[in-house]
Amino acid sequence: MPLEPEKPQQGNGEEDPVSTHHSGQRDSEAENLHHQMRPGTEIACSGNTLPSVSPNLVSVEELIEAEKGVCNMALAHEIVVDESFLIKQRDLPEASFEKTIEDIMKKAFWDCLQAQLNEDPPVYDHAIKLLSEIKETLLSFLLPGHTRLRNQINEVLDLDLIKQEAENGALNIPKLADFIIGMMGTLCAPIRDEDIKLIRNILDVVLLFREIFAVLDLMKLDMVNFAISSIRPHLMKQSVDYERKCFQEFFDKQHGSLEIATEWLQETASELLSSAGSGLDGATAGATDVSALCPTSVLNHAYVKLLQWDHASRLFPEPVLMDQSRFKEMQQELNQLTLIAAVLLVIYNMTGDAISGLSGFLDRLKGIIKALLTGMHSHSFHLAETMTSVSEQICVEVNNCLSQHGFSLLPTEKEAVLKGQIQAISSLDNSVRKLIDLRIQTFLKMHLASSNPKSVIVPGGLAPIRRELEEITVRFLHLVNYNKLVFNPYYDTILAKVLQRNETLPPGASETEQ
Repeated sequence: MPLEPEKPQQGNGEEDPVSTHHSGQRDSEAENLHHQMRPGTEIACSGNTLPSVSPNLVSVEELIEAEKGVCNMALAHEIVVDESFLIKQRDLPEASFEKTIEDIMKKAFWDCLQAQLNEDPPVYDHAIKLLSEIKETLLSFLLPGHTRLRNQINEVLDLDLIKQEAENGALNIPKLADFIIGMMGTLCAPIRDEDIKLIRNILDVVLLFREIFAVLDLMKLDMVNFAISSIRPHLMKQSVDYERKCFQEFFDKQHGSLEIATEWLQETASELLSSAGSGLDGATAGATDVSALCPTSVLNHAYVKLLQWDHASRLFPEPVLMDQSRFKEMQQELNQLTLIAAVLLVIYNMTGDAISGLSGFLDRLKGIIKALLTGMHSHSFHLAETMTSVSEQICVEVNNCLSQHGFSLLPTEKEAVLKGQIQAISSLDNSVRKLIDLRIQTFLKMHLASSNPKSVIVPGGLAPIRRELEEITVRFLHLVNYNKLVFNPYYDTILAKVLQRNETLPPGASETEQ
Protein backbone atom coordinates (compact mmCIF):
# COMPACT_ATOMS: atom_id res chain seq x y z
CA MET A 1 0.00 0.00 0.00
CA PRO A 2 1.68 3.29 -1.04
CA LEU A 3 2.46 5.59 1.84
CA GLU A 4 1.11 9.12 1.90
CA PRO A 5 4.01 11.61 1.79
CA GLU A 6 4.55 13.29 5.12
CA LYS A 7 5.49 16.81 6.10
CA PRO A 8 9.22 17.41 5.49
CA GLN A 9 11.37 17.44 8.60
CA GLN A 10 13.76 20.29 9.34
CA GLY A 11 17.35 19.58 8.53
CA ASN A 12 16.60 16.79 6.03
CA GLY A 13 16.66 19.03 3.00
CA GLU A 14 12.97 18.79 2.17
CA GLU A 15 12.37 22.49 2.63
CA ASP A 16 14.39 23.40 -0.45
CA PRO A 17 11.62 22.52 -2.93
CA VAL A 18 9.28 24.95 -1.19
CA SER A 19 11.74 27.81 -1.40
CA THR A 20 12.96 27.08 -4.93
CA HIS A 21 9.78 25.99 -6.75
CA HIS A 22 7.82 29.23 -6.40
CA SER A 23 4.68 29.58 -8.50
CA GLY A 24 4.79 32.17 -11.27
CA GLN A 25 2.01 34.14 -9.64
CA ARG A 26 3.84 34.40 -6.31
CA ASP A 27 7.10 35.49 -7.99
CA SER A 28 5.20 38.15 -9.92
CA GLU A 29 3.52 39.45 -6.78
CA ALA A 30 6.83 39.64 -4.93
CA GLU A 31 8.44 41.49 -7.83
CA ASN A 32 5.50 43.92 -8.06
CA LEU A 33 5.71 44.68 -4.37
CA HIS A 34 9.44 45.23 -4.68
CA HIS A 35 9.09 47.65 -7.59
CA GLN A 36 6.26 49.62 -6.00
CA MET A 37 8.46 50.67 -3.10
CA ARG A 38 9.26 54.33 -3.57
CA PRO A 39 11.94 56.13 -1.59
CA GLY A 40 10.12 58.33 0.88
CA THR A 41 10.39 60.27 4.07
CA GLU A 42 8.31 57.82 6.04
CA ILE A 43 8.41 54.13 6.83
CA ALA A 44 6.08 51.81 8.66
CA CYS A 45 8.13 50.87 11.68
CA SER A 46 7.38 48.82 14.78
CA GLY A 47 4.16 49.88 16.38
CA ASN A 48 2.59 50.23 12.91
CA THR A 49 3.23 53.98 12.78
CA LEU A 50 4.70 56.06 10.00
CA PRO A 51 7.43 58.26 11.51
CA SER A 52 9.81 60.36 9.46
CA VAL A 53 13.29 59.04 8.72
CA SER A 54 16.19 60.06 6.56
CA PRO A 55 16.53 58.05 3.34
CA ASN A 56 19.46 55.61 3.43
CA LEU A 57 21.29 53.64 0.79
CA VAL A 58 20.31 49.99 0.69
CA SER A 59 22.96 47.31 0.15
CA VAL A 60 22.58 44.44 -2.29
CA GLU A 61 22.53 42.02 0.62
CA GLU A 62 19.63 43.92 2.20
CA LEU A 63 17.74 43.86 -1.09
CA ILE A 64 18.24 40.11 -1.43
CA GLU A 65 17.15 39.55 2.15
CA ALA A 66 14.08 41.73 1.64
CA GLU A 67 13.23 39.82 -1.54
CA LYS A 68 13.38 36.54 0.36
CA GLY A 69 11.06 37.97 3.01
CA VAL A 70 8.54 39.04 0.38
CA CYS A 71 8.65 35.61 -1.29
CA ASN A 72 8.05 33.85 2.03
CA MET A 73 5.21 36.24 2.86
CA ALA A 74 3.65 35.73 -0.58
CA LEU A 75 3.88 31.95 -0.21
CA ALA A 76 2.29 32.01 3.24
CA HIS A 77 -0.43 34.32 1.91
CA GLU A 78 -1.21 32.02 -1.02
CA ILE A 79 -1.45 28.99 1.26
CA VAL A 80 -3.92 30.73 3.57
CA VAL A 81 -6.03 32.59 1.00
CA ASP A 82 -6.18 29.95 -1.74
CA GLU A 83 -7.34 26.59 -0.42
CA SER A 84 -6.51 24.96 -3.76
CA PHE A 85 -2.97 26.39 -3.89
CA LEU A 86 -0.37 23.90 -5.10
CA ILE A 87 3.28 24.08 -6.11
CA LYS A 88 3.37 23.08 -9.77
CA GLN A 89 6.11 21.94 -12.09
CA ARG A 90 7.45 24.73 -14.25
CA ASP A 91 6.82 24.13 -17.93
CA LEU A 92 8.78 26.35 -20.29
CA PRO A 93 7.18 27.40 -23.61
CA GLU A 94 8.21 25.05 -26.39
CA ALA A 95 9.67 27.71 -28.69
CA SER A 96 11.36 29.74 -25.96
CA PHE A 97 15.10 30.30 -25.70
CA GLU A 98 15.13 28.90 -22.16
CA LYS A 99 13.42 25.69 -23.33
CA THR A 100 15.96 25.27 -26.14
CA ILE A 101 18.92 25.70 -23.79
CA GLU A 102 17.37 23.33 -21.26
CA ASP A 103 16.82 20.64 -23.90
CA ILE A 104 20.39 20.98 -25.17
CA MET A 105 21.84 20.67 -21.67
CA LYS A 106 19.66 17.66 -20.83
CA LYS A 107 20.59 15.92 -24.07
CA ALA A 108 24.28 16.50 -23.40
CA PHE A 109 23.88 15.15 -19.87
CA TRP A 110 22.22 11.91 -20.95
CA ASP A 111 24.47 11.51 -24.01
CA CYS A 112 27.42 11.55 -21.62
CA LEU A 113 25.88 8.72 -19.62
CA GLN A 114 25.17 6.75 -22.81
CA ALA A 115 28.75 7.23 -24.04
CA GLN A 116 30.20 5.93 -20.78
CA LEU A 117 27.95 2.86 -20.76
CA ASN A 118 28.83 2.12 -24.40
CA GLU A 119 32.55 1.95 -23.67
CA ASP A 120 34.24 -1.44 -23.47
CA PRO A 121 34.39 -2.13 -20.62
CA PRO A 122 31.56 0.20 -19.50
CA VAL A 123 32.42 3.19 -17.34
CA TYR A 124 30.00 3.68 -14.46
CA ASP A 125 31.22 6.99 -12.94
CA HIS A 126 28.20 8.93 -14.18
CA ALA A 127 25.76 6.17 -13.31
CA ILE A 128 27.10 5.89 -9.75
CA LYS A 129 26.59 9.63 -9.21
CA LEU A 130 23.00 9.24 -10.37
CA LEU A 131 22.48 6.28 -8.03
CA SER A 132 23.84 8.41 -5.20
CA GLU A 133 21.32 11.18 -5.97
CA ILE A 134 18.49 8.65 -6.16
CA LYS A 135 19.49 7.22 -2.79
CA GLU A 136 19.50 10.65 -1.14
CA THR A 137 16.10 11.45 -2.62
CA LEU A 138 14.56 8.19 -1.44
CA LEU A 139 15.96 8.72 2.05
CA SER A 140 14.53 12.26 2.11
CA PHE A 141 11.03 10.84 1.70
CA LEU A 142 11.31 8.76 4.89
CA LEU A 143 10.02 9.66 8.34
CA PRO A 144 12.10 9.00 11.46
CA GLY A 145 10.03 5.87 12.15
CA HIS A 146 10.76 4.28 8.77
CA THR A 147 13.76 2.34 10.11
CA ARG A 148 13.23 -0.83 8.05
CA LEU A 149 12.91 1.06 4.76
CA ARG A 150 15.97 3.17 5.59
CA ASN A 151 18.02 0.06 6.27
CA GLN A 152 16.88 -1.51 2.99
CA ILE A 153 17.89 1.56 0.99
CA ASN A 154 21.27 1.83 2.69
CA GLU A 155 21.93 -1.87 2.20
CA VAL A 156 20.97 -2.18 -1.47
CA LEU A 157 22.28 1.24 -2.53
CA ASP A 158 25.57 0.90 -0.66
CA LEU A 159 27.76 3.18 -2.76
CA ASP A 160 31.05 1.65 -1.65
CA LEU A 161 29.83 -1.79 -2.63
CA ILE A 162 28.45 -0.45 -5.92
CA LYS A 163 31.83 1.10 -6.75
CA GLN A 164 33.58 -2.19 -6.05
CA GLU A 165 31.13 -4.07 -8.27
CA ALA A 166 31.67 -1.49 -11.02
CA GLU A 167 35.44 -1.88 -10.81
CA ASN A 168 35.11 -5.68 -11.04
CA GLY A 169 32.59 -5.57 -13.88
CA ALA A 170 29.85 -7.08 -11.71
CA LEU A 171 27.49 -4.10 -11.41
CA ASN A 172 23.90 -5.09 -12.20
CA ILE A 173 22.10 -1.83 -12.96
CA PRO A 174 18.76 -3.45 -13.96
CA LYS A 175 18.63 -5.18 -10.58
CA LEU A 176 19.29 -1.90 -8.75
CA ALA A 177 16.72 -0.14 -10.91
CA ASP A 178 14.14 -2.78 -10.04
CA PHE A 179 14.72 -2.16 -6.32
CA ILE A 180 14.56 1.62 -6.82
CA ILE A 181 11.28 1.42 -8.73
CA GLY A 182 9.80 -0.87 -6.08
CA MET A 183 10.80 1.54 -3.32
CA MET A 184 9.35 4.45 -5.28
CA GLY A 185 6.10 2.52 -5.55
CA THR A 186 6.09 2.07 -1.78
CA LEU A 187 6.76 5.72 -1.02
CA CYS A 188 4.77 7.49 -3.73
CA ALA A 189 1.29 8.92 -3.43
CA PRO A 190 -1.48 6.89 -5.11
CA ILE A 191 -1.63 9.42 -7.96
CA ARG A 192 1.84 8.23 -9.10
CA ASP A 193 1.04 4.51 -9.25
CA GLU A 194 0.42 4.65 -13.00
CA ASP A 195 3.76 6.41 -13.58
CA ILE A 196 5.54 3.67 -11.62
CA LYS A 197 3.90 0.97 -13.74
CA LEU A 198 5.05 2.64 -16.94
CA ILE A 199 8.74 2.86 -16.01
CA ARG A 200 8.82 -0.83 -14.96
CA ASN A 201 8.60 -1.77 -18.65
CA ILE A 202 11.57 0.36 -19.79
CA LEU A 203 14.62 -1.71 -20.75
CA ASP A 204 16.99 0.98 -22.02
CA VAL A 205 19.19 2.01 -19.06
CA VAL A 206 19.58 5.68 -20.01
CA LEU A 207 15.87 6.15 -20.70
CA LEU A 208 15.12 4.30 -17.45
CA PHE A 209 17.30 6.71 -15.46
CA ARG A 210 15.63 9.70 -17.14
CA GLU A 211 12.14 8.48 -16.29
CA ILE A 212 13.10 7.57 -12.73
CA PHE A 213 14.32 11.13 -12.12
CA ALA A 214 11.21 12.55 -13.79
CA VAL A 215 8.94 10.59 -11.45
CA LEU A 216 11.11 11.45 -8.44
CA ASP A 217 10.66 15.14 -9.28
CA LEU A 218 6.90 14.62 -9.30
CA MET A 219 7.11 12.81 -5.97
CA LYS A 220 9.01 15.77 -4.51
CA LEU A 221 6.19 18.07 -5.61
CA ASP A 222 3.64 15.70 -4.08
CA MET A 223 5.56 15.79 -0.84
CA VAL A 224 5.76 19.56 -0.81
CA ASN A 225 2.05 19.93 -1.55
CA PHE A 226 1.18 17.41 1.13
CA ALA A 227 3.30 19.43 3.53
CA ILE A 228 1.43 22.59 2.49
CA SER A 229 -1.95 20.98 3.19
CA SER A 230 -0.62 19.75 6.52
CA ILE A 231 0.66 23.12 7.71
CA ARG A 232 -2.31 25.14 6.38
CA PRO A 233 -4.44 24.83 9.58
CA HIS A 234 -1.44 25.72 11.74
CA LEU A 235 -0.40 28.56 9.44
CA MET A 236 -3.89 30.07 9.43
CA LYS A 237 -3.68 30.55 13.19
CA GLN A 238 -0.46 32.54 12.89
CA SER A 239 -0.70 33.96 9.39
CA VAL A 240 -2.01 37.39 10.38
CA ASP A 241 0.89 38.12 12.71
CA TYR A 242 3.37 36.51 10.33
CA GLU A 243 2.29 38.54 7.28
CA ARG A 244 2.19 41.74 9.26
CA LYS A 245 5.67 41.02 10.62
CA CYS A 246 7.08 40.23 7.15
CA PHE A 247 5.41 43.30 5.67
CA GLN A 248 6.85 45.45 8.44
CA GLU A 249 10.35 44.04 8.00
CA PHE A 250 10.22 44.65 4.28
CA PHE A 251 9.32 48.31 4.71
CA ASP A 252 11.87 48.78 7.46
CA LYS A 253 14.60 47.50 5.12
CA GLN A 254 13.36 49.31 2.02
CA HIS A 255 12.74 52.60 3.83
CA GLY A 256 9.53 52.84 1.84
CA SER A 257 6.20 54.42 2.59
CA LEU A 258 2.60 53.52 1.90
CA GLU A 259 2.22 56.25 -0.70
CA ILE A 260 -0.13 54.37 -2.99
CA ALA A 261 -2.32 53.16 -0.13
CA THR A 262 -2.49 56.69 1.26
CA GLU A 263 -3.47 58.09 -2.11
CA TRP A 264 -6.10 55.34 -2.52
CA LEU A 265 -7.73 56.08 0.85
CA GLN A 266 -7.45 59.84 0.34
CA GLU A 267 -9.29 59.60 -2.98
CA THR A 268 -11.99 57.45 -1.43
CA ALA A 269 -12.54 59.88 1.45
CA SER A 270 -12.72 62.84 -0.96
CA GLU A 271 -15.22 61.00 -3.18
CA LEU A 272 -17.37 60.14 -0.18
CA LEU A 273 -17.39 63.75 1.00
CA SER A 274 -18.35 64.86 -2.49
CA SER A 275 -21.16 62.30 -2.81
CA ALA A 276 -22.36 63.11 0.71
CA GLY A 277 -22.67 66.78 -0.11
CA SER A 278 -24.60 66.05 -3.30
CA GLY A 279 -26.75 63.36 -1.69
CA LEU A 280 -25.59 60.67 -4.13
CA ASP A 281 -24.48 58.26 -1.43
CA GLY A 282 -27.25 57.09 0.83
CA ALA A 283 -24.84 56.12 3.57
CA THR A 284 -23.51 59.66 3.95
CA ALA A 285 -26.19 61.78 2.26
CA GLY A 286 -26.54 65.24 3.75
CA ALA A 287 -23.17 65.19 5.50
CA THR A 288 -20.90 68.12 4.82
CA ASP A 289 -17.89 67.41 7.04
CA VAL A 290 -15.62 64.62 8.13
CA SER A 291 -17.82 63.64 11.05
CA ALA A 292 -19.95 61.61 8.64
CA LEU A 293 -16.95 59.60 7.47
CA CYS A 294 -16.03 56.91 9.91
CA PRO A 295 -12.81 55.05 9.05
CA THR A 296 -14.67 51.77 8.51
CA SER A 297 -16.97 53.34 5.93
CA VAL A 298 -14.05 54.86 4.03
CA LEU A 299 -12.14 51.57 4.06
CA ASN A 300 -15.16 49.58 2.86
CA HIS A 301 -15.73 51.98 -0.01
CA ALA A 302 -12.01 51.82 -0.81
CA TYR A 303 -12.14 48.04 -1.15
CA VAL A 304 -15.04 48.30 -3.61
CA LYS A 305 -13.04 50.93 -5.49
CA LEU A 306 -10.39 48.26 -6.14
CA LEU A 307 -12.93 46.48 -8.36
CA GLN A 308 -12.86 49.48 -10.71
CA TRP A 309 -9.09 49.91 -10.74
CA ASP A 310 -7.15 50.95 -13.84
CA HIS A 311 -4.49 48.25 -13.64
CA ALA A 312 -2.76 49.39 -16.82
CA SER A 313 -1.90 52.90 -15.64
CA ARG A 314 -2.03 52.81 -11.82
CA LEU A 315 0.01 50.96 -9.24
CA PHE A 316 -2.00 48.83 -6.86
CA PRO A 317 -2.06 49.78 -3.13
CA GLU A 318 0.73 48.05 -1.23
CA PRO A 319 -1.35 46.22 1.42
CA VAL A 320 -3.51 44.51 -1.23
CA LEU A 321 -0.79 43.99 -3.84
CA MET A 322 -0.48 40.25 -3.26
CA ASP A 323 -4.17 39.91 -4.14
CA GLN A 324 -4.09 42.15 -7.20
CA SER A 325 -4.65 39.28 -9.62
CA ARG A 326 -7.68 38.14 -7.61
CA PHE A 327 -9.21 41.62 -7.52
CA LYS A 328 -8.57 41.99 -11.24
CA GLU A 329 -10.23 38.64 -11.94
CA MET A 330 -13.29 39.62 -9.92
CA GLN A 331 -13.38 43.00 -11.64
CA GLN A 332 -13.46 41.35 -15.06
CA GLU A 333 -16.20 38.95 -13.97
CA LEU A 334 -18.27 41.83 -12.59
CA ASN A 335 -17.81 43.81 -15.80
CA GLN A 336 -19.23 40.91 -17.76
CA LEU A 337 -22.11 40.47 -15.30
CA THR A 338 -22.85 44.19 -15.58
CA LEU A 339 -23.26 43.91 -19.34
CA ILE A 340 -25.38 40.77 -19.06
CA ALA A 341 -27.71 42.32 -16.46
CA ALA A 342 -27.96 45.56 -18.45
CA VAL A 343 -28.92 43.74 -21.66
CA LEU A 344 -31.50 41.61 -19.85
CA LEU A 345 -32.99 44.69 -18.17
CA VAL A 346 -33.38 46.39 -21.53
CA ILE A 347 -34.96 43.28 -23.07
CA TYR A 348 -37.57 42.78 -20.37
CA ASN A 349 -38.40 46.48 -20.17
CA MET A 350 -39.02 46.52 -23.93
CA THR A 351 -40.97 43.28 -24.28
CA GLY A 352 -43.06 43.63 -21.13
CA ASP A 353 -45.13 40.74 -19.78
CA ALA A 354 -45.03 38.71 -22.95
CA ILE A 355 -41.84 36.83 -22.03
CA SER A 356 -41.40 37.70 -18.37
CA GLY A 357 -43.08 34.57 -17.04
CA LEU A 358 -41.64 32.05 -19.51
CA SER A 359 -39.68 29.39 -17.66
CA GLY A 360 -36.10 28.91 -18.86
CA PHE A 361 -36.11 31.70 -21.40
CA LEU A 362 -34.18 34.08 -19.15
CA ASP A 363 -31.42 31.51 -18.65
CA ARG A 364 -31.28 30.90 -22.39
CA LEU A 365 -30.82 34.61 -23.12
CA LYS A 366 -28.23 34.92 -20.37
CA GLY A 367 -26.29 31.97 -21.80
CA ILE A 368 -26.28 33.48 -25.27
CA ILE A 369 -25.08 36.87 -24.03
CA LYS A 370 -22.38 35.30 -21.87
CA ALA A 371 -21.14 33.15 -24.74
CA LEU A 372 -20.87 36.14 -27.07
CA LEU A 373 -19.01 38.14 -24.40
CA THR A 374 -16.39 35.42 -23.86
CA GLY A 375 -12.92 36.93 -24.03
CA MET A 376 -14.21 40.48 -23.65
CA HIS A 377 -11.10 41.55 -21.73
CA SER A 378 -8.62 40.51 -24.41
CA HIS A 379 -6.94 43.19 -26.52
CA SER A 380 -8.43 41.82 -29.73
CA PHE A 381 -12.00 41.99 -28.46
CA HIS A 382 -14.26 44.74 -29.86
CA LEU A 383 -17.20 45.33 -27.55
CA ALA A 384 -19.18 47.57 -29.91
CA GLU A 385 -19.10 44.93 -32.67
CA THR A 386 -19.99 42.20 -30.20
CA MET A 387 -22.96 44.13 -28.84
CA THR A 388 -24.23 44.48 -32.40
CA SER A 389 -24.10 40.69 -32.70
CA VAL A 390 -25.80 40.39 -29.30
CA SER A 391 -28.63 42.68 -30.41
CA GLU A 392 -29.18 40.73 -33.62
CA GLN A 393 -29.19 37.36 -31.85
CA ILE A 394 -31.44 38.59 -29.03
CA CYS A 395 -34.06 39.90 -31.44
CA VAL A 396 -34.09 36.55 -33.24
CA GLU A 397 -34.53 34.69 -29.95
CA VAL A 398 -37.24 37.03 -28.68
CA ASN A 399 -39.26 36.81 -31.89
CA ASN A 400 -38.94 33.01 -31.97
CA CYS A 401 -40.14 32.84 -28.37
CA LEU A 402 -43.06 35.20 -29.00
CA SER A 403 -44.08 33.19 -32.04
CA GLN A 404 -43.91 29.85 -30.21
CA HIS A 405 -46.18 31.13 -27.44
CA GLY A 406 -48.79 32.75 -29.70
CA PHE A 407 -47.71 36.39 -29.32
CA SER A 408 -47.21 38.94 -32.07
CA LEU A 409 -43.66 39.49 -33.27
CA LEU A 410 -41.88 42.68 -32.33
CA PRO A 411 -42.87 45.56 -34.65
CA THR A 412 -40.05 46.71 -36.90
CA GLU A 413 -39.70 50.03 -35.10
CA LYS A 414 -39.67 48.40 -31.66
CA GLU A 415 -37.10 45.85 -32.81
CA ALA A 416 -34.88 48.66 -34.10
CA VAL A 417 -35.20 50.48 -30.76
CA LEU A 418 -34.33 47.28 -28.86
CA LYS A 419 -31.25 46.72 -31.00
CA GLY A 420 -30.19 50.33 -30.54
CA GLN A 421 -30.56 50.21 -26.76
CA ILE A 422 -28.57 46.96 -26.54
CA GLN A 423 -25.80 48.31 -28.77
CA ALA A 424 -25.66 51.50 -26.68
CA ILE A 425 -24.67 49.43 -23.62
CA SER A 426 -21.16 49.14 -25.11
CA SER A 427 -20.57 52.74 -23.99
CA LEU A 428 -19.27 53.32 -20.46
CA ASP A 429 -21.60 56.31 -20.22
CA ASN A 430 -24.72 54.29 -20.98
CA SER A 431 -27.30 55.03 -18.30
CA VAL A 432 -28.51 51.42 -17.94
CA ARG A 433 -24.96 50.11 -17.66
CA LYS A 434 -24.08 52.76 -15.08
CA LEU A 435 -27.22 51.95 -13.10
CA ILE A 436 -26.40 48.23 -12.95
CA ASP A 437 -22.80 48.99 -12.03
CA LEU A 438 -23.92 51.30 -9.22
CA ARG A 439 -26.31 48.67 -7.86
CA ILE A 440 -23.57 46.03 -7.87
CA GLN A 441 -21.33 48.39 -5.92
CA THR A 442 -24.18 49.06 -3.49
CA PHE A 443 -24.72 45.32 -3.05
CA LEU A 444 -21.04 44.77 -2.21
CA LYS A 445 -20.93 47.74 0.19
CA MET A 446 -24.04 46.50 1.97
CA HIS A 447 -22.37 43.13 2.49
CA LEU A 448 -19.24 44.78 3.88
CA ALA A 449 -21.28 46.86 6.31
CA SER A 450 -23.71 44.12 7.35
CA SER A 451 -23.16 41.75 10.24
CA ASN A 452 -25.75 39.41 8.73
CA PRO A 453 -25.11 38.90 4.99
CA LYS A 454 -28.34 36.92 4.60
CA SER A 455 -30.30 40.06 5.40
CA VAL A 456 -28.86 41.94 2.41
CA ILE A 457 -31.50 42.45 -0.27
CA VAL A 458 -30.49 42.10 -3.92
CA PRO A 459 -31.14 45.43 -5.67
CA GLY A 460 -33.55 45.57 -8.58
CA GLY A 461 -32.18 44.46 -11.93
CA LEU A 462 -29.62 42.09 -10.41
CA ALA A 463 -31.90 39.08 -9.92
CA PRO A 464 -30.82 37.41 -13.22
CA ILE A 465 -27.17 37.45 -12.09
CA ARG A 466 -27.80 36.83 -8.41
CA ARG A 467 -26.09 33.43 -8.21
CA GLU A 468 -22.90 34.59 -9.95
CA LEU A 469 -22.89 37.85 -7.99
CA GLU A 470 -23.18 36.07 -4.67
CA GLU A 471 -20.31 33.73 -5.58
CA ILE A 472 -18.07 36.70 -6.35
CA THR A 473 -19.22 38.45 -3.18
CA VAL A 474 -18.15 35.48 -1.06
CA ARG A 475 -14.66 35.57 -2.59
CA PHE A 476 -14.52 39.34 -2.24
CA LEU A 477 -15.49 39.27 1.44
CA HIS A 478 -12.96 36.53 2.13
CA LEU A 479 -10.13 38.63 0.70
CA VAL A 480 -11.29 41.85 2.35
CA ASN A 481 -11.82 40.38 5.81
CA TYR A 482 -8.42 38.70 5.80
CA ASN A 483 -6.73 41.85 4.49
CA LYS A 484 -8.34 43.85 7.27
CA LEU A 485 -7.03 41.46 9.90
CA VAL A 486 -3.48 41.85 8.63
CA PHE A 487 -3.33 45.53 7.72
CA ASN A 488 -5.89 47.31 9.90
CA PRO A 489 -3.16 48.91 12.08
CA TYR A 490 -1.70 50.52 8.95
CA TYR A 491 -5.11 51.59 7.67
CA ASP A 492 -5.95 53.13 11.06
CA THR A 493 -2.77 55.19 10.97
CA ILE A 494 -3.34 56.38 7.41
CA LEU A 495 -7.06 57.10 7.86
CA ALA A 496 -6.43 59.10 11.03
CA LYS A 497 -4.26 61.45 8.96
CA VAL A 498 -6.47 61.36 5.86
CA LEU A 499 -9.66 62.21 7.72
CA GLN A 500 -7.92 64.89 9.72
CA ARG A 501 -6.76 66.53 6.47
CA ASN A 502 -10.23 66.24 4.95
CA GLU A 503 -11.87 67.85 7.97
CA THR A 504 -10.88 71.31 6.81
CA LEU A 505 -11.86 70.72 3.18
CA PRO A 506 -15.33 71.39 1.73
CA PRO A 507 -17.02 68.46 -0.04
CA GLY A 508 -15.49 67.78 -3.43
CA ALA A 509 -12.39 69.89 -2.81
CA SER A 510 -8.87 68.51 -3.02
CA GLU A 511 -5.89 69.41 -0.91
CA THR A 512 -4.40 71.45 -3.73
CA GLU A 513 -7.48 73.66 -3.74
CA GLN A 514 -7.29 74.47 -0.04
